Amino acid sequence: MKVAITGATGFVGSLLVQRLHGKGHQIVVLTRNTAFAQKVFPSEAFANVEIVPYTPNASGSWQSVIASCDGVVNLAGEPIGEGRWTPERKQEILNSRKLGTQKIVEAITNANPKPTVLINASAIGYYGTSETATFDETSLSGNDFLAQVCQAWEAEARKVKDASVRLVILRFGVILGNGGALGKMIPPFKLFAGGPIGSGRQWFSWIHVDDVVNLIIQALTKPEIEGVYNATAPNPVRMADLSQTLGQVMNRPSWLPVPGFAIEALLGDGAIVVLEGQQVLPKRTVETGFEYKYPNLQSALRQILN
Repeated sequence: MKVAITGATGFVGSLLVQRLHGKGHQIVVLTRNTAFAQKVFPSEAFANVEIVPYTPNASGSWQSVIASCDGVVNLAGEPIGEGRWTPERKQEILNSRKLGTQKIVEAITNANPKPTVLINASAIGYYGTSETATFDETSLSGNDFLAQVCQAWEAEARKVKDASVRLVILRFGVILGNGGALGKMIPPFKLFAGGPIGSGRQWFSWIHVDDVVNLIIQALTKPEIEGVYNATAPNPVRMADLSQTLGQVMNRPSWLPVPGFAIEALLGDGAIVVLEGQQVLPKRTVETGFEYKYPNLQSALRQILN
């Protein structure tokens, strides 16, 4: 296959490129920073990777490369867990997803021939937060800021169906691997100062990065996969269980709670991601027969930390 990928230099995207390249596929990396992409994917090691500069929020000549592709994976979006959510930052978070997806769909619609599939990222923030409810792919959306972002993001992606292109929306949980959210939690544990964040009762719906990449590859290669799927492991945990398991795997105590106000001081509104959470089950994902390499938190953390 020939696959165009946005967000290819990121946490998930870079592993996806490596995996697809290893299977002999051709990859078009759409990037705002070609110099950085060339460092991540040096031509001598990634002969099948073509790096194309693009402006996510604007139409342009970059859109023409979509015509030669079999599939498109749209992972681009401003990080939500870094820095305070000022009004400007919230606008960036929304626009990077809504307008970025709009321009990808525009490119697919105008392509001749068209790719057969668009795999578009979304997030479990779609459901809003709750300590008591359980959500699956059929659940209604929430109404907080992140839920609104996800609704706008997905609405733009759905327009690709007007061009008779198969659409797969993957609602990502918290992705665990070397880096990402886990990278920020490990240092305090190393210093014997780890513990649950906030009340510890909030749900933590997670997935190992290897399973995310395998899910994307399944969506690319299986034409019967269509619609919305939760990219979460089948066994979500509460925050207190996460910190306890992390402490066990690292052989460190996990008794020092991080108060909610400290996270709020650091992240502002963005603290909602770690302080509230939601219990999300991958009902449709499991029904496809997808086999998780890491269905349980302990095995996932052992693999990452060892």
